[in-house]
Amino acid sequence: MTTGTPIRRFRQTKIVATLGPSSSSPAMIRSLFETGVDVFRLNFSHGSHEDHGERVRAIRELERETGRPIAIMADLQGPKLRLGKFANGPIELTAGQSFRLDLSTEPGDATRVGMPHPEIFAALEPNTDLLLDDGKVRLRVIACDATHADTVVVSGTRLSDRKGVNVPDVVLPLSPLTPKDCADLVFALDQGVDWVALSFVQRPEDVAEARKLIDGRAALLSKLEKPQAIQHLERIVELSDGVMVARGDLGVEMPPEDVPSIQKRIVRQARLAGKPVIVATQMLESMISAPAPTRAEASDVATAIFDGADAVMLSAETASGAYPIEAVSIMDRIARRVEHDTLYRTMMDAQHSDPQETASDAITAAARQVAHTIHAAAIVTYTTSGSTTLRAARERPEVPILCLTASVAASRRLVLAYGVHSVLTEDVQNFSDMVHKAARIAYAHGLADDGQRLVVTAGVPFGMPGSTNILRIVWVERPGLTAGPRDDSEQEPQGYARAAMAGGDD
Repeated sequence: MTTGTPIRRFRQTKIVATLGPSSSSPAMIRSLFETGVDVFRLNFSHGSHEDHGERVRAIRELERETGRPIAIMADLQGPKLRLGKFANGPIELTAGQSFRLDLSTEPGDATRVGMPHPEIFAALEPNTDLLLDDGKVRLRVIACDATHADTVVVSGTRLSDRKGVNVPDVVLPLSPLTPKDCADLVFALDQGVDWVALSFVQRPEDVAEARKLIDGRAALLSKLEKPQAIQHLERIVELSDGVMVARGDLGVEMPPEDVPSIQKRIVRQARLAGKPVIVATQMLESMISAPAPTRAEASDVATAIFDGADAVMLSAETASGAYPIEAVSIMDRIARRVEHDTLYRTMMDAQHSDPQETASDAITAAARQVAHTIHAAAIVTYTTSGSTTLRAARERPEVPILCLTASVAASRRLVLAYGVHSVLTEDVQNFSDMVHKAARIAYAHGLADDGQRLVVTAGVPFGMPGSTNILRIVWVERPGLTAGPRDDSEQEPQGYARAAMAGGDD
């Protein structure tokens, strides 16, 4: 990577932004990044492969120009369950009336409509509820077989062509990966995306299926949008590299009053497992057409940050909205304000889980405490797989986590994690070499100044994932304007920084 001006985010929570018609030009992508976007989301429910390929190329060019790792997420569409069409346009429904769903391809009328999904009929039972058009219409099944379902209208008055179907209380015999998703997945992996978001997850087996197809070429993020997934939450989180609280579909298939507690439960479970978690959907929805959010939306974003989410996400606000830059800017400002609230730090510190009985967990937990006690400027991790850095992020420290890695893939994937400032650097030969390099990079990237201290963790021997076994306190010194060694990752605009170790020998 070519090194440009170092970019530091003055917040720990990351921002994910969706690209679309409002945000596809290289100039707009650059502006979004400079305003605060950490991860760019490509929504494969919309756009062509050519569209997404152009966006990937623009992001990678920006990455080369700035020298900063940027994460790209490919969000797969998943199965879309929809009704057929009506012969004479939208129909009007009344509560209590009978209405039939069937497999016929004939246009519907006020008494029936086609639903071309035999897998739904195979799973239905009497008294099952069907939600149409994002829950605006609710039908209750009275009788059913493999070809049709006789229902009664519970609520809702209007229904039009191709509206979506949700079946909240039933595990549908469907893979989350349709033929379209498989083709999109191959394309996305060939483009070198860093994260793949899997839609329509119902069971742990769905995650295992996707992981087998991805085969380590990207990190896997499970979207939690089905009530059935919540029943297997712990196992799904365990099998995933990260998770997303997709509140839009959760809010359709579950009572709205249940969604806030489910959100907190998911965030908590992900934090316990040390997996990145994103809170998404309708966060600043009004900013699709307005230059400022509602007070309720600002509070909603703040709540996700108070919960300890790794990232918050913008969807249509940046993909198709009129104010994409403003949406990112206000989300950045909300995150900064929350993280400087004394209540936020109290909540983060109250939610630390007990470390596992391993040296790696013990040292990582100690690093957070030491950083707090000595008012360190940052925690430094050296990682190959990312496990050391993710353990540090799980602790939710109050200072940035400077992640040094020689792996391009790890440097990009870790951008999503809480507090991580990822830097791609050449491999190091020993711990002393790493300490001096860490001090120089921390100084160059604005994470530490002359005289400040760093808490450094690593695993020795290097290159063994999960072997964090060293903790050192070091301080940064800038000896005048003496020219020092340089490499592509270490900007030294005024001399260079050195590290002096405290706490013992190597």
